[in-house]
Amino acid sequence: MESCNCVEPQLPADELLMKYQYISDFFIAVAYFSIPLELIYFVKKSAVFPYRWVLVQFGAFIVLCGATHLINLWTFTMHSKTVAIVMTTAKVLTAVVSCATALMLVHIIPDLLSVKTRELFLKNKAAELDREMGLIRTQEETGRHVRMLTHEIRSTLDRHTILKTTLVELGRTLALEECALWMPTRTGLELQLSYTLRQQNPVGYTVPIHHPVINQVFSSNCALPISPNCPVARLRPHGGKFMPGEVVAVRVPLLHLSNFQIYDWPEVSTRNYALMVLMLPSDSARQWHVHELELVEVVADQVAVALSHAAILEESMRARDMLMEQNVALDLARRETETAIHTRNDFLAVMNHEMRTPMHAIIALSSLLQETELTAEQRLMVETILKSINLLATLINDVLDLSRLEDGSLQLEEATFNLHSVFREVLNLIKPVASVKKLSLTLQIAADLPAYAIGDEKRLMQTLLNVVGNAVKFSKEGSIYITAFVAKPESFKDARILDFHPVPSVGHFYLRVQVKDSGAGINPQDIPKLFTKFAQSQTLATRNPAGSGLGLAICKRFVNLMEGEIWIESEGAGKGCTATFMVKLGIPDQSNESKPPFAPKIMGSHVSTNFVGLKVLVMGDNRISRSVTKGLLMHLGCDVTTVSSSEECLRVVSLEHKVVFMDVYTGLDGYELAVRIHEKFAKRLDRPLIVALTGNTNKVTKEKCMRVGMNGLILKPVSVEKMRGVLSELLERRVLFETL
Repeated sequence: MESCNCVEPQLPADELLMKYQYISDFFIAVAYFSIPLELIYFVKKSAVFPYRWVLVQFGAFIVLCGATHLINLWTFTMHSKTVAIVMTTAKVLTAVVSCATALMLVHIIPDLLSVKTRELFLKNKAAELDREMGLIRTQEETGRHVRMLTHEIRSTLDRHTILKTTLVELGRTLALEECALWMPTRTGLELQLSYTLRQQNPVGYTVPIHHPVINQVFSSNCALPISPNCPVARLRPHGGKFMPGEVVAVRVPLLHLSNFQIYDWPEVSTRNYALMVLMLPSDSARQWHVHELELVEVVADQVAVALSHAAILEESMRARDMLMEQNVALDLARRETETAIHTRNDFLAVMNHEMRTPMHAIIALSSLLQETELTAEQRLMVETILKSINLLATLINDVLDLSRLEDGSLQLEEATFNLHSVFREVLNLIKPVASVKKLSLTLQIAADLPAYAIGDEKRLMQTLLNVVGNAVKFSKEGSIYITAFVAKPESFKDARILDFHPVPSVGHFYLRVQVKDSGAGINPQDIPKLFTKFAQSQTLATRNPAGSGLGLAICKRFVNLMEGEIWIESEGAGKGCTATFMVKLGIPDQSNESKPPFAPKIMGSHVSTNFVGLKVLVMGDNRISRSVTKGLLMHLGCDVTTVSSSEECLRVVSLEHKVVFMDVYTGLDGYELAVRIHEKFAKRLDRPLIVALTGNTNKVTKEKCMRVGMNGLILKPVSVEKMRGVLSELLERRVLFETL
């Protein structure tokens, strides 16, 4: 049988099948060739696809598959060996590429699955972030509600309003059916229903405070759910149609309970907490959320803070009211004290004037009598009168000084003065008395003590006179040593003056004066009494009863005013005393130190006594005082005219009158008279010298006299020698202001 290369004839059905296969292979080839084009387009457009080379390989596989199907079209007819070779080659290449692609997919699919896993992870993370954002939004909403509630709660500081506002705002914010506050009772054994949201006047039900649920809530600082059937939760009758809503309870710290009473509520309770109960609506399926519970807990703490602030405010209000009452009482006491001081001062001023007027007459007439021819016995009597009246004048001055020291009206008059002259003048005043008692006086002034100082010269001299005078008074024999020097800083730490703490400053120094005598001495236990007014040491009072007990007390006040201290030392009776005082004085400028300050003084022994024919006018409402003053002036040779009123004085005064003495105690009358006299005499040289006679030469009186243009101010009583000195200084300087 011969072989042939021709294909056997096909049945018609087979031809139809071949035809369909032919068409199918064609379309398969077209489809295979189109897919790579689409992949190429995808790779070109996708800049982030990580598997481009895989797509290229997959495209090659598809192209080879399409080429295989395309070549297969020629196998349905007679074909040459070349077609068979091409077909075989295409199938081999297709097999190789398909195997490589399959192997590659084994590696790629896990990566693709991991990408999917990562995608799922990112989705889960996104969902978790969404939940956290929801929580944050919820917390922000809760915080907003807390701020709103806190603002409403703290908008008042009334305790009852705070608690009622808390229930109302919680009910509105959380849409509560009921909210109530249980407060501890007086006994501390029960909780009483005190505030509710829906009821205006709660009945006041009570629940034992030791109930297990209450103990559980009080022991926790969180809001806890409780059973709707709990006694503190049965706030409203339950209907049968709906289940009661969920209930939570939270404790409210009561930081201050005083004066916050409900019925018989105590000032301090045995429990430190109240109980707040909150109920959700019973006609809904709502449940308590975490953020709502947190809101309730925060509000409970805020209520506690607000209540404590309210309690503090109430305590402050009560303290303020008490303070205002005390201030009113103190102000009333101050006014009464001021009235008493003014009354006392007025009384002292009247008594001072009324006492000095007869004293003026006694001293003036006694001094006039002293200048006449007297027997030794008569002269002794006159001198005794003068000494007694001078002692009385000193006592009056001491009482006035003490009065002004106690009410604070006495002020230091600081000016530049000759410090060395003060010591010498005191020595000259004391020497006559000391010489009578045959006492030797020794004054030692340190070389470094400034010649001039700034301070109150008169008060310093008064203190020095008193201390030295006491040394002379209580010494029968021996000597008295006066030492003055600048206190050194190391002496400030003297153990005897523990309460004295001097403060050194630029332009000031501390003057230290010691007065040592060999007199009666004093018992150490009696020394503190010396500085007490109206008190005397028994030893000194027995040996020398002359004294009022005011001198050292006033000296101590003067020294304290000058920022100093005074003390006395003695080893006992009969062993003498050492009095020491320190005062703070200013140092004047070098330019002023060489110039003696102007300080007119009455020194009759150094002035002219020729007043014959000097026309003087005396005005005063007291006849005796006028007559005495007239007698003094006439004794000095003056031509004196007296008047009893301001109108008469203004009418009588003329150009011939050189000096006018007037009593200014009668009020503003004397001051107005001085102004009227100045108006009457327009030219200054034509005006008489106007001198005020007064019983008070304090700063106010002196300023008034200077303001109205008076030329002098003299303190009564006045002796012949004093009047002689007054006229001499007045005519020489045309101004003279004596200080008390």
